[in-house]
Amino acid sequence: MGAVMTNRQTAVAVDEDAQYLTFMLGGEMFAIGILGIKEIIEYGSLTVVPMMPAFVRGVINLRGAVVPVVDLSARFGRANSAITRRSCVIIIEASTEDGQPQDIGLLVDTVSAVREIPATQIEPPPNFGARIRADFISGMAKVDGKFVIVLEVDRVLSIDEMSSLAEAGQAPALDLDPR
Repeated sequence: MGAVMTNRQTAVAVDEDAQYLTFMLGGEMFAIGILGIKEIIEYGSLTVVPMMPAFVRGVINLRGAVVPVVDLSARFGRANSAITRRSCVIIIEASTEDGQPQDIGLLVDTVSAVREIPATQIEPPPNFGARIRADFISGMAKVDGKFVIVLEVDRVLSIDEMSSLAEAGQAPALDLDPR
């Protein structure tokens, strides 16, 4: 189906705790499972790739490998992230449907901490009220009395969807003005 599959277990037993990396994005806290995370690097210069969707900020050279960097804020339909000295790129080791490994960088405002969150503290995703697509959310975790949005990384990084958005960005704009 073209979805990127992270190298992590997607099912968690009801009594099992899992570790998550928490990070800030636009004033909200998000989390992703640590099993798919390869490393965290500070934001450096990117090479912009023409005709890509706005959420693909560019590519970086990571020890000789070309790694695309996705701006999560823009991917969620918000404005591009403002780059600050605390901006980070989370490198996720993913594999395509055909099993080929692919590293993808996620640009975030700041990385917070690795937290162990009991499965009992994760509620199902809401049907409304979230400012990102519901299929991007795997659950809402309760951490220190606040909600943390647990992302469904496979959905956020869907290759089919990102490819179709890139193709749409390459199509010439229609001139609807008859003048």
